[in-house]
Amino acid sequence: MLSSNGRMKIAIQRSGRLTEDSIALLRACGLEFEFQKQSLYSPCKNFDLDILAIRDDDIPEYVRDGVADLGIVGENILRERKSKIPVLEKLGFGSCKLMISVPQRSSYKAITDLNGLRIGTTYPHTLKEFLRQHKVKAEIIKLSGSVELAPSLDVADAICDIVSTGTTIKMNGLRTLCTVLESQAVLIASPDVHKDKKKKKETERLLIRIRGSLQARGKRYLMLNAPLEALEKIKAILPSLKSPTIVPLADTNMVAVHSVIAEDVFWDVMEKLKAAGASGIIVVPIETIIQ
Repeated sequence: MLSSNGRMKIAIQRSGRLTEDSIALLRACGLEFEFQKQSLYSPCKNFDLDILAIRDDDIPEYVRDGVADLGIVGENILRERKSKIPVLEKLGFGSCKLMISVPQRSSYKAITDLNGLRIGTTYPHTLKEFLRQHKVKAEIIKLSGSVELAPSLDVADAICDIVSTGTTIKMNGLRTLCTVLESQAVLIASPDVHKDKKKKKETERLLIRIRGSLQARGKRYLMLNAPLEALEKIKAILPSLKSPTIVPLADTNMVAVHSVIAEDVFWDVMEKLKAAGASGIIVVPIETIIQ
């Protein structure tokens, strides 16, 4: 049976916002597997791990009950399920906001303006806690889908729903009023993982890979040659992780400089390096950084 084959199991969203990024992260960690949405699980060929493809709403329960040892899920789901499952790592993708939105032509400007009104949502527990904190008494209408249509159908006066780009909200004649929760994908672990020596070790191995992959995101490895006399100026330009690596060259008046640079400042830094006398500049992708 799958549940007793002795292999680690990680649950990811079968289909949705987090699916592709979850798969990309696991593959960036060097895991080899064939992912098929139609299959319950996909075994890794080079790691003692099975990948379970399930509904995102079910992931906290699977992990809590030990059916899955690990899971990748949105913080919004954890909060709504009131799960107290340990979060091992924030993963930096799947960012979104749970927001309260109101009709564009309405006069509502603050959360307190919603006193006595109806708010439709698929996140009733999270919304209830938010309203309690702000001392707002509103009727929470629990919906199962198409939340953005609730005001136009007179099901609710406002809505509380996930907003990524805001396009859907605007298309339905709504505007955002306030943020209830900021969310991203996180790696969670079953409380039982650390009780099993083998699973604890495998989890630590996987965590090293995940953290290394996350650390490398948006970074490039930079190599260049520079006149020795320009070295201090070039070092001042480079935003390195710690300090650049300096390598002597056959020409005693020249050195090679190796460093890590963030992708978003690359071109600006490149221009400054050229002006300072750098030459032979090479930039390559980084798959992982282990510190």
